[in-house]
Amino acid sequence: MLKLMKWRNPLLLLLGIGVSNLGAWIYLIALNLIILDMTGSALAVSVLYILLPIAALCTNFWSGSFIDRLNKRNLMIFLDIIRALFIFFLPLIESLILIYVWVFIINIASSIFGPTSMVYMTKLIDKKDRQRFNAFRNFINSSGFILGPSIAGGLFIIYLAIQLNALALCISAVIIFLLPNLELKGEVISQKVGIAVIKNDWREILRFSKSNTHITLVYVLFSGVTVCMTALDSLEAAFATKVLFLSESTYGFLVSVAGIGIIFGSLSNALLANTLKVRALIGFGAIFTPLGYLIFAFSQGFITASIGFFILTFALSYANTGFLTFYQNNVHAEIMGRFSSFFGVLEALLIILFTGIVGVFSELYGIRFVYIIGSFAFLVLGFIVNWVIWDKSKKAYYY
Repeated sequence: MLKLMKWRNPLLLLLGIGVSNLGAWIYLIALNLIILDMTGSALAVSVLYILLPIAALCTNFWSGSFIDRLNKRNLMIFLDIIRALFIFFLPLIESLILIYVWVFIINIASSIFGPTSMVYMTKLIDKKDRQRFNAFRNFINSSGFILGPSIAGGLFIIYLAIQLNALALCISAVIIFLLPNLELKGEVISQKVGIAVIKNDWREILRFSKSNTHITLVYVLFSGVTVCMTALDSLEAAFATKVLFLSESTYGFLVSVAGIGIIFGSLSNALLANTLKVRALIGFGAIFTPLGYLIFAFSQGFITASIGFFILTFALSYANTGFLTFYQNNVHAEIMGRFSSFFGVLEALLIILFTGIVGVFSELYGIRFVYIIGSFAFLVLGFIVNWVIWDKSKKAYYY
């Protein structure tokens, strides 16, 4: 009974994350269909995916300075409500340009919500429980990854699917309201946040990074993992349909296999949380995730592609859990918003750059060739990650 009470707030937070994530997947699929129906252009749909890193690029310069000074719980509630309102009215817009502007604003709110929720959950969850919590969080996210598209497909009125996400965000805001306020009573911004304050914050993060080079290096390397995955994932649908000649429905099954891989990985991770060490999680994930991409790159049909997808997502759940736990245990919650925002600028730039390069090279040299080269480069990065984290002198960072 006491153990259940102890996990009440973490479970509430997981519920809020789960509802919001499920709604986000429904919204994403429905929005893709709206844009495709309006334009008939795959390029118009791809613009939606570029808007997210651009929004992150525009917000990360300054958002961390506000996140670390504001009440995190109240900020999350505010951002949920703002996103809900904008998403609710999105189906009423008929201009493609205005839809892009509207989505860009929603993405800005999402870009701020991510690091805010990370700081809040770091403060809420005890250090010894973080690994298991992060594993369950991966499980919740992967469930949304599978259920979201299914629900969106089952809702014949795509506008209803969009507005269902607005409802999900409102529910998420109510759940977050039920969580404890972790800020000191009466805590407010101690100084007006302007350009001078933001510059000083950046200098503070640079000082922290220089004095904690191992933490910074691991963070940057894992950002590289995210960049590699995003660039390769941008070719995923084209590879499956144009290279492997899978039908759209078969490709849908392939995506479901990926979701199942994350679920199995997350659940096994949660069950073995007291046994598996953080750097073992990161090391395993950093090697086997790109191996899964390589299997997919060399596949000739659905079965081999499924094996590759399952391995990469299974391993990714381990990598994500290990890295999030490492990050939460080593970066002070007081500067976490600024730290993630600072390096988020670099990550967003690299995502835009490498996704563009991969797209151009796939046109020039073929999708499979670029996918294979990209997967091998990703594997090399995985070996570098392992070389860094298994340094015996850095052992203390992983406990």
